[in-house]
Amino acid sequence: MPNKITELFKIKYPIIQGGMIWNSGWRLASAVSNAGGLGLLGAGSMYPEVLREHIQKCKKATNKPFGVNVPMLYPDLQDIMQIIVDEGVKIVFTSAGNPKTWTSWLQEKGITVVHVVSSLKFALKAQDAGVNAIVAEGFEAGGHNGRDETTTLTLIPMVKKEIKIPLIAAGGIATGRAMLATMVLGADGVQMGSRFVATTESSAHINFKESVVNAKEGDTHLTLKELAPVRLIKNKFYNQIQALYKTSPTVEELKSLLGRARAKKGMFEGDLDNGELEIGQISSLIDAIKPVSEIFDDIISEFELAKKEITTL
Repeated sequence: MPNKITELFKIKYPIIQGGMIWNSGWRLASAVSNAGGLGLLGAGSMYPEVLREHIQKCKKATNKPFGVNVPMLYPDLQDIMQIIVDEGVKIVFTSAGNPKTWTSWLQEKGITVVHVVSSLKFALKAQDAGVNAIVAEGFEAGGHNGRDETTTLTLIPMVKKEIKIPLIAAGGIATGRAMLATMVLGADGVQMGSRFVATTESSAHINFKESVVNAKEGDTHLTLKELAPVRLIKNKFYNQIQALYKTSPTVEELKSLLGRARAKKGMFEGDLDNGELEIGQISSLIDAIKPVSEIFDDIISEFELAKKEITTL
């Protein structure tokens, strides 16, 4: 399936696994790369030396390309970037920050840089910063999200119209049909997060994986926009947020309720009541925990079938 994205990353299929905190360890990233996609380690939930360990294990588990996703709002950023360089990682996805800060520095070390955006405005800024490709992520996505609530169906053609570099679609994509749809809209490839949470190789707690499989339409919601917008499965903690909103809380009161390590508590430790359960709207279509290789078989076969079907429209 050769195109701009497969050529850029030297992979078989234009499918990127989202570098999600508490989900995207070396087992998941290497499995995705071995299946023909691009696996990403989620540096956002790793101390620098933990990231080094995951990179080293990933290199032993696959001889295919893989990368690291780096949310730039986290501490230890200088150490994280230096470890990426020292360990010879050749692909970095940056997010949640100004792409100008690190793009040139990384590219000077021979690293391909991709930046994740949620709007046309930030896509243009990323292109101006010189990134090699852009991930445009719609409002449907899980985890931290854009404030504008622009859906993938709207965002992809808007960004495609204005940029000249390769475009990767994200947000609400978990099937071969969705992959084909976004590519028809102008994307060169796709990034999938939620679909790879519910895999045997994901580092998420089994309780969280099962909550994703059991999620129905309307079970997720984008909230905490005053801090950093995040899409969560509705649970006891979510209900506490909604109750606090009824009192017209200050930002400090919201921060106090959020506290620390909520995402770790929910996704990694499996506390389904008190943790942040970050997942996308597409979770309502995910009905089984499967190995990565099986998911790739499903996606590619459905993609090829859908391509044949649309010729009859």
